[in-house]
This record gives sequence, C-alpha cells and structure tokens, in this order.
Amino acid sequence: MRRFENKVAIVTGGASGIGFATALRLGSEGARIVIADVDPSASSRTGEITGAGAPDAVAFACDVGQEGQVERTVADTMSRFGRLDIVVNNAAVMTFKPIVELTAAEWLRVLGINLIGPAHFLRAAFRSMREGGAVVNVASIHAERTSKLVAPYAASKAAMLSLTRSAALEGRELQIRVNAVEPGAIDTPLLWSNPNVQSGQEKIEAADVGKPDDVAAAVAYLASAEAAFITGACLRVDGGRLARL
Repeated sequence: MRRFENKVAIVTGGASGIGFATALRLGSEGARIVIADVDPSASSRTGEITGAGAPDAVAFACDVGQEGQVERTVADTMSRFGRLDIVVNNAAVMTFKPIVELTAAEWLRVLGINLIGPAHFLRAAFRSMREGGAVVNVASIHAERTSKLVAPYAASKAAMLSLTRSAALEGRELQIRVNAVEPGAIDTPLLWSNPNVQSGQEKIEAADVGKPDDVAAAVAYLASAEAAFITGACLRVDGGRLARL
C-alpha cells in the first residue's frame, strides 16, 4: 500500500536513526522526501530512499535552530516539488550535565533545536501546506518520566507536547493536523552513546528496546489519511516501558 503517492515530506534529522527510518518508510509508500539535516552525509543516503520506492529524494543542509535555514528549506522544497504535505520534526540534541553546571548557552542550544526549530517548521508549514497536510513531532518518553543530567532535553520534549496541542488547535482552521509520537528506548547510536545508559543510571531491559522502524510506522500512520480524525494527540511508542507500575 502506497499511502503517500504524490505527497511531499520533509523529515528533519533524516540522515540517521529514527529520522532516516521515517524517510525510508514514507518514501517506500510513495512520498517524495526532503531530508533536512546538518549532517554532510545526508546527500549520500538519498539513493537508499529512492531505492526503497520514493519517486525522488533530496537532502538540504539545515540547522533547524536557525530560522533562516528553516525558511530556506521550505522555500527550496516548494521550488523543487511545488507542494508540501508532511513535516516530521525529528531533529534533536541532548546534553548530559547537572542543572547546577548548565550555562544559558547550553539551555538555549537544546531548546533552540528541540523546540524552537519545530516551531519554525510549523509556522512555515502552516503558510505553505495545502488542506489535508500533517505535521508529526517526535517527542520522547522523557517528556513524562526522565532521569538525571538531561533537564534541557526533557524540558524541551515536554514543551513539544504542549506545542503539538496548541498547533493542533490552530491547524484545525487550516485543515492541517498536528500530532506527536513519544519514542522510548530505540536502538540507535544516540541511545547506546548516552552516558546515563552506559553508566547504568538509566536502566534499560532488552524487552524495552525498540527499532527505528517501530517509530517510523507510528509516524507514517499519523501522517496518513487513515488518521484523518486524529489531531493534538500523542502516540507513545515505547513497548509499554512507562505502563509498568
């Protein structure tokens, strides 16, 4: 089933991990894909996306924390494809420091990429999308339950859920849906390089570790017409990790 024929999707942080899995999934179902990423290797991955079935795929260099780069990415997407139907706000960064050591610059860097960046893309999407468009924000279970040393990340993801609700209300007037997913522990380099995981401070059981494809499937559902009556929602994708008492 190709649910995204004739659709165009921007995936931020789409060069690796959950972002790349999402780009592959949307592309395999017919979407034309734009990877928006600061990673210079992003262009080398577009062939894998077209190989999976996407009619076209391109990578645009974009630091989502920079307003001008976000605006340019959306403008370049419209120039190349003439439309924009889906935005997946996936790009994110983490810091690992106690609150007493965090500087204002470190807080602003995380919030700029994880929260303000998605807000920039939402604004640009609302201005460019047609009716029926969809935005999916990739939050985290850290928005609900967290660990030490990641306060800016957890705060940014909690704020992203609030942003999702606010944007869903405003998007209704434009007939654009806005939803979020909350991944748990996902098998990516970001998970295993996490100092809290390496030290054992954040304990992860094998059964709690999902695959990037698991999150991509949830994103694809929320972006599709099958979810036409869903907006302002958050879909937890954590294998039940937070459901246990």
